[in-house]
Amino acid sequence: MPVEIDRIIRSKRRTLTLIVEDDGSLTVRAPLRISAMKIHEFVDSHALWIEKKRAQARTVISSPPKQFIPGEAFLYLGQSYALEVVKGQKKALLLDGNFKLAEQAQGIAQKTFQDWYRKQARKLITEHVNLFAERYDFQYEKIRISSARTRWGSCSPSGTLSFSWRLVLTPMEVVDYVIIHELVHTVVHNHSKHFWKRVEKIMPDYKEYNKWLRKNGRDGML
Repeated sequence: MPVEIDRIIRSKRRTLTLIVEDDGSLTVRAPLRISAMKIHEFVDSHALWIEKKRAQARTVISSPPKQFIPGEAFLYLGQSYALEVVKGQKKALLLDGNFKLAEQAQGIAQKTFQDWYRKQARKLITEHVNLFAERYDFQYEKIRISSARTRWGSCSPSGTLSFSWRLVLTPMEVVDYVIIHELVHTVVHNHSKHFWKRVEKIMPDYKEYNKWLRKNGRDGML
């Protein structure tokens, strides 16, 4: 049975790219002149990969939501911290031994946590992108922090690097792996052997972190 394609986006690119969105829909990014038949053949040849990604998306959607109650565990850089609800605390959320949520912020706890994570992600990821870009002579256009649930990072044809704020839930080594992965995409726009050699030259143990993401990447998401 042919794989259903939800949208095809054509642009001045050379390769076909498949994107399984947060809702499980399939986006195909394609060169301007490639035929519809070639696109469908390419998609059908990756049917197992697409179904795996769609299953992951369904798992995320069906995960039980956080309750934001005292003692509940929340992740930051791979470490688990219990939640305290604190009366009279001025800042909405602090990480000081445990996560400390101001009592008056309980009604907007999810937004409060996401705003905090996004702020940390912007600061930390920007610092490390610039560190690796300078050290290994990469050029990029800008950094974007997204709310993606099924993609940790991406690199656009123009060199914009996008990272999910959820990346800061993972260990720092994993954050750095995703950053290096996307920086290498600024010069190698595929997952060829050349691409992985460039990644390995910078991070020899990258396979360990790639494996970690596949095994643990769905834990603790808000």
